[in-house]
Amino acid sequence: MFIEDILKGHEIEYELIKQDKPIRSAMDAEGYYPVEKSAPTFVLETENGLIGCMVSLQNGRLDFDKLKEEFGYSKLKMASPKKIKEETGFEVGSVPLVGLGLPCLFDEKLMKHDFVYGGTGDEYLTLKIAPESLMKVNNIIGMFS
Repeated sequence: MFIEDILKGHEIEYELIKQDKPIRSAMDAEGYYPVEKSAPTFVLETENGLIGCMVSLQNGRLDFDKLKEEFGYSKLKMASPKKIKEETGFEVGSVPLVGLGLPCLFDEKLMKHDFVYGGTGDEYLTLKIAPESLMKVNNIIGMFS
């Protein structure tokens, strides 16, 4: 599997959790893993192209104005599902925590957890990984809180 190829090359601890139903929201995750440790990956559009954004559910809504100011973007918004699919190959709802192939912003609130849970590119499979390991295997261009 694609995600395992990436993770095995980094000698990090992780687990892939299989579900019998797709997880497309935090509510869908109940019963599979602690929802408060969810780390959804959003794809954002900037004037320089697409970026990933790994967030903690405890952050609430993304503050685009704050992120624009903090990272110097003049344009920052959610990318359209069509653009995400065209440029990454992934559907909204199954964007992976690893292997997205984009520069990423990382929510510092994720660091307080021993493990976080997120997408794999397969809506029936969830990745459990330490936040430090997640930072190691992605192209993190900045952290926010």
